[in-house]
Amino acid sequence: MGVTGTLLDIIRYTIPALIVLAASYMIVQKFLVSEMQRKQLAVFKDSQDITLRLRLQAYERLVLFLERIGPGQLIPRVYVNGMTVRDLQQAMIFNIRAEFEHNLAQQIYVSKNAWETVRNVKEQEINMVIQIAQTLEPDAPGKDLHTRILDIILKADQTLPTNVALQIINEEVKIVMSHGVV
Repeated sequence: MGVTGTLLDIIRYTIPALIVLAASYMIVQKFLVSEMQRKQLAVFKDSQDITLRLRLQAYERLVLFLERIGPGQLIPRVYVNGMTVRDLQQAMIFNIRAEFEHNLAQQIYVSKNAWETVRNVKEQEINMVIQIAQTLEPDAPGKDLHTRILDIILKADQTLPTNVALQIINEEVKIVMSHGVV
């Protein structure tokens, strides 16, 4: 038997061992890769859930903002007996701007379209207050401005900027909830 027989015995035992080693390596490798992918997918899903919650909260805050700056909600909150037109105008504008500044961070979580809509509504509401106040004497009773704004609201209920913006945001929320992306 000699050296050739010993060499054949070594090869006979080594090749199957190498095949088993290679197969074991490939099985373990596939298992580790699939396990890592599964964990990455779980982390991704968790981050998507967190992001979705943050986005929905941002939309909720913007809806609340729009509701709060609508004249029907804003005037009763800021109007005090004895105010002049100028006082009420300043209080309303201050309140709209303060509400907007309080919600500035929400733009991170919503679409550019939604944020631009909200920003435009803020400007439209301020301009509406200014334009209506300019038709009145600054020292006239604030009740006159209050009444004039409410008359305009009652006539234009469906076309108010806040209502249009609320519809846009509601549509986006539906898309986000069904697809997760806007």
